[in-house]
Amino acid sequence: MIRCMLDSGEGGVRTGGTELLIEWQRHRQGKFWLDIQEEDVAGERKLLESMGLHALAVQDAQRDRHPPKLEEFDGFTFVLYRGIASFNEELEHQSQNIAFFVSDDFLVTRHPKPAVSIEKLFTDQGAALLKQGPGYLALRIMHTSAGLYLDALLKFEERLSDIEDSLMSNGNDDIMRELVTYRTRLVKLRRLFNYHRNITDELRSEEYIALNCKDDTMGHAITDLHDRFDRLYTLAEIFYSISGDLIDGYISIASHQLNRTMQVLTVITAIFVPLGFLAGVYGMNFEYIPELKIENGYFILLAAMGSIAVGLLALFRKIRWL
Repeated sequence: MIRCMLDSGEGGVRTGGTELLIEWQRHRQGKFWLDIQEEDVAGERKLLESMGLHALAVQDAQRDRHPPKLEEFDGFTFVLYRGIASFNEELEHQSQNIAFFVSDDFLVTRHPKPAVSIEKLFTDQGAALLKQGPGYLALRIMHTSAGLYLDALLKFEERLSDIEDSLMSNGNDDIMRELVTYRTRLVKLRRLFNYHRNITDELRSEEYIALNCKDDTMGHAITDLHDRFDRLYTLAEIFYSISGDLIDGYISIASHQLNRTMQVLTVITAIFVPLGFLAGVYGMNFEYIPELKIENGYFILLAAMGSIAVGLLALFRKIRWL
């Protein structure tokens, strides 16, 4: 699908298909936004290169898996951003690479699946943002996408709090598996947010063709985007640490319970070992065991065994094993 938006500077902003692209390429006037989704790879490459976009940038844009990056080419700035196809408060997400080709007079966005942030801005605020410049529009798309990440992370915070309460009151292996799953997902998100934070760091430190941090409006937008990704990275780091602490806490509680169980078993064993020894000695079938002829020997032995058991119980209680 190819969608176009053209601000010719003669009034309103028009939206359409390839006919607007042909018109803009013919006159090269105004500000232009080309959005490409789910197009044939060969035809897409031909279209992008016909706009003067570098073949290496187009190749990176069409890769399914490529880390986010920022690169300057002759006449445009290339940003490869990891956007959202779907994301929820359980941190289940499908990400996709969104390629931004940004120049002074055009913005090209390329993505293989529907992008929530682009869909939202194209229909609602795209015209107003395009008037402020293609670079500003690209930053707002990334800012909107980061906001979706942020909303899901804040909802996940509530879930993490519920897990913490459940773990303290009724911890079980199902909760542990859930925590380990969340921890794995948070590692991936933390790495992703760090990539994007590095991109905004670079945008703030160097001047790019269409993303010039020296411009006041653009500089504020870049700083705002950087702050949002910095917050996302910090939240992912905090939630990762909390998940790890909860896992360690559960393991400590389980280990403590196991130690208590082993302690009780040790006490029982310590009591019955001497009793078993006495029973074993006087249970041997030898005719000449001296104590066999003692009157009331049976009761004496029981009394001795009882005294040993009571004495050991008193000792274990004194050293607080019971």
